[in-house]
Amino acid sequence: MKEILNKVYKNTHIIYKALIFISTLFLIVYFFPKEGKFKYDFEKNKPWQYESLYAPFDFTLKKTDAEIQKEKDSVAENIPFFIKKESVDIESIQKSVFEQINQNTSLTDEEKTILKKSSHNIIFKIYKTGIIEQLPKNAKQEKLYLIEEKTISDIDINKLYTTHQVKNIIEKVLRTKPKLRKILLEILYSNLKTNLKTNNFYRQKILKEKLANISTNKILIPKGKFIISKGEIVNNQKFQELYSLKMMFREQNVVSKKIIWIYTGYSILVAIVLAMLLLFLAKYREEIFENNVKLSLIVFNVLFMIIITTLVVKFDASYVYLVPMAILPLILKAFFDARVGLFVHVLTILLLGFVVPNSFEFIFIQIMAGIVTILTVSELTKRSNLFNSVGKIIFIYIIGYFAFHLIHEGNIELINGKTFILFLLNGVLTIALSHQLILFFEKIFGLVSDVSLLELSNTNSKLLKMLSDKAPGTFNHSLQVANLAEAAANEIKANSLLVRAGALYHDIGKMNNPFFFTENQTSGVNHHDDLAPEESARIIIQHIIDGIEIARKNNLPDRVIDFIRTHHGTSLVQYFYKKALENNQSVDKENFRYPGPNPFSKETAILMMADSVEAASKSLREPTAQKIEEFVEKIIDNQLYESLLNNADITLKEINLIKKLFKKKLKNIYHLRVEYPK
Repeated sequence: MKEILNKVYKNTHIIYKALIFISTLFLIVYFFPKEGKFKYDFEKNKPWQYESLYAPFDFTLKKTDAEIQKEKDSVAENIPFFIKKESVDIESIQKSVFEQINQNTSLTDEEKTILKKSSHNIIFKIYKTGIIEQLPKNAKQEKLYLIEEKTISDIDINKLYTTHQVKNIIEKVLRTKPKLRKILLEILYSNLKTNLKTNNFYRQKILKEKLANISTNKILIPKGKFIISKGEIVNNQKFQELYSLKMMFREQNVVSKKIIWIYTGYSILVAIVLAMLLLFLAKYREEIFENNVKLSLIVFNVLFMIIITTLVVKFDASYVYLVPMAILPLILKAFFDARVGLFVHVLTILLLGFVVPNSFEFIFIQIMAGIVTILTVSELTKRSNLFNSVGKIIFIYIIGYFAFHLIHEGNIELINGKTFILFLLNGVLTIALSHQLILFFEKIFGLVSDVSLLELSNTNSKLLKMLSDKAPGTFNHSLQVANLAEAAANEIKANSLLVRAGALYHDIGKMNNPFFFTENQTSGVNHHDDLAPEESARIIIQHIIDGIEIARKNNLPDRVIDFIRTHHGTSLVQYFYKKALENNQSVDKENFRYPGPNPFSKETAILMMADSVEAASKSLREPTAQKIEEFVEKIIDNQLYESLLNNADITLKEINLIKKLFKKKLKNIYHLRVEYPK
């Protein structure tokens, strides 16, 4: 059991990659269309691009949405309305009316008798059927159904009284006596209550049953019937026939055993694409392939784009160009490089070809847009650069769509303006989401992009201002090293922004004991004079550990902390080591050695060379061009001799280019100036 666990532990990275492969394969296939892909792509009012088509099997012609809706409206119009009758205390109403008549002092006894008799007749006449607030809208039937207690009976719609009709009935009474008619109207209208209410329960139940029985099919099209010929325009009738055939094809696949084969086919093709991605990373980007976090970031972005696009297509395929696909290569370029961004983008677009309509058109336009993204977005740190790039991407979308329209239609008519609006919205989303997504992925995956590196390189940042206040000499040294390292990185095509950020922070550990480092000793007092060489070496070496702790407290990215850890590698503190040898022959060399590790990338190697050269240049007396060349050669050759650069993927040719650059820069710094007259 222990051996099995050990094997599992040793092969964790392989197991993790296998899990990523399988889970990604499953998720992509899960979101793909379950009914399989219809082998013909077609659009309304566009020519049929394939050979003449005959019905491959019997299928029914589907009704259009408009036809189905018209039928539903017709059914709804003919569903009867139900009225529920509520009990009303007629005697109580009558009593209240009589009381108000009696209380009216302006009436004679004879007039009161007339009003009581008239009101009694009206009340019983109206409530024999009932009063409803208003008749139901769209009630065109002559009869309604009346729900009274537990019985349902039909009732003539013309026998119902609305509140408006009640008013008219009252006004017709006592026409010859306007005064009495007015009083009667006020009294009755204030006392009569509606007792009929529309009840939708039974109506909705009947409507639901009838709507469920509406057939979506129109007529049967037999096998072998001619449908459309090559080049023929897909008009409304042809479109409906083709759409019906497509729906029947999908239904047959879903209900039959074909669905298993469809999933198998999808799985094979998706597995090939994912295998190509892993093989590319293993062969050309081994660092990314070995790093599970970076690999997870790439796979997550691929899945994210596929899922979003699939959901949009399921909602409405006409909105497919709203998905900002250019964000994918843009994000991957920010974290990795252009080649990775473009390769992953192309593979993702190929996978989406199974989902989107007019797949060739979609693939062509999106790949072109991805290439433009890679070629034009050189610096994400400049917002103007992003705006320019997005403008070019939108231009490619519009030109590509226009070209395909000309190919399909042979004219410039019937261009869909909605698609151009989608392209513009696509660009807006790309601009709005790119930086936010990059920052989001930085937090989630613990990586750092050029956007964050630019922010870190700002000398007004909190940590660098603290370094400037506590150790001004170290701060100036870091600035000089940053300038040298950035120039060297540009010379050999390394990540100059990363090098500069690393150089600015590489000595922040000196803030804890600034006066033990010569660049901060402005008073002429050397604190090491009273210390043993071993103790002095310990304090000097401690700035590496202190720097790492300060960096972590201030949430600096690991890629920047790597420069703090490696800028001295496993080299010796030469000055105090030689001083110890002078005092004592038996010296433990390891007490004077930095903890390391040695640089493991071009960028960290550049910083080690720039740091050593810049620091040593301060000790040059009367620097001449020859002295500068000799000491640059000596320092860097010594690092090569001590194998400090062996783990960095930097070539001797690149090191020689860096040497030449350092010599040139230092000569410019230390060149002799013209002596001004006194």
